[in-house]
Amino acid sequence: MARSALGLGVRELAELAQVSPNTIARFERGDILKEGTVATIRSALEVAGVIFIDPNGGGPGIRLKNR
Repeated sequence: MARSALGLGVRELAELAQVSPNTIARFERGDILKEGTVATIRSALEVAGVIFIDPNGGGPGIRLKNR
């Protein structure tokens, strides 16, 4: 959802996170990745403008930073 909200493709996010496109695809499929890899992807999304919203009864979510 975060990648799509930013208008990024799998390859673009992979480049930002410095991981392979296959890693992004595996993550989006729900495969289990190392915690450090997930943190790297999250950090890249945050730098690109995503704010992650903690679950508050309705599940986790995102919003975009004001630009």
